[in-house]
Amino acid sequence: MSCWMPGCPALSMCRGLATLPITCLERAKDLKTRLGILLHKPELGHRIGTSNKLQLGSKRRDSSREVLEWRESFDQLLKSKSGVTAFHTFLKTEFSEENLDFWLACEDFKKTRSKTKLASKANRIFEEFVQSEAPREVNIDHETREITRKNLSGATSACFNEAQAKTRTLMEKDSYPRFLKSASYQDMTKQASSRGISKRSHT
Repeated sequence: MSCWMPGCPALSMCRGLATLPITCLERAKDLKTRLGILLHKPELGHRIGTSNKLQLGSKRRDSSREVLEWRESFDQLLKSKSGVTAFHTFLKTEFSEENLDFWLACEDFKKTRSKTKLASKANRIFEEFVQSEAPREVNIDHETREITRKNLSGATSACFNEAQAKTRTLMEKDSYPRFLKSASYQDMTKQASSRGISKRSHT
């Protein structure tokens, strides 16, 4: 568009551009070029989206396999963070989550290196889970309770070993089989299995 008449919009626009510094014009041209390149390459966005979907699919496959492994053994369940969370949720429905909480507290206790912290942690765990009438008393026999009490006098990382083993056996023989038969776990395995079938049908 060109115009020689005074007051012509095209003429005033050209004059306005002429007053801009050259660097501004160059930057505008550069920006326009970059935008043009991006607009003509939609496959870039497609690649990013595909990559994210692949990663998400991989995570789902891993979690599906993990869910199915929980029924192989109680050890497999305890090795899995999500397995421990699911089992803890189930134990809450039976009002027996203190058994798992005690087992986890003992696992954490065994990692303590400081002797001072070891003694204070031992007393805290004993008062919360082991002693008679403890706020979250675990179901162990009197003899094991007394052995654990004596162990506190010279607290070591092994002072709860017997009580922890008894609690673990109780969970494995009693709560774990019920967890595997529970509606919540059955639903999880169905979802995991269907994801596995879906994966095989796409390969």
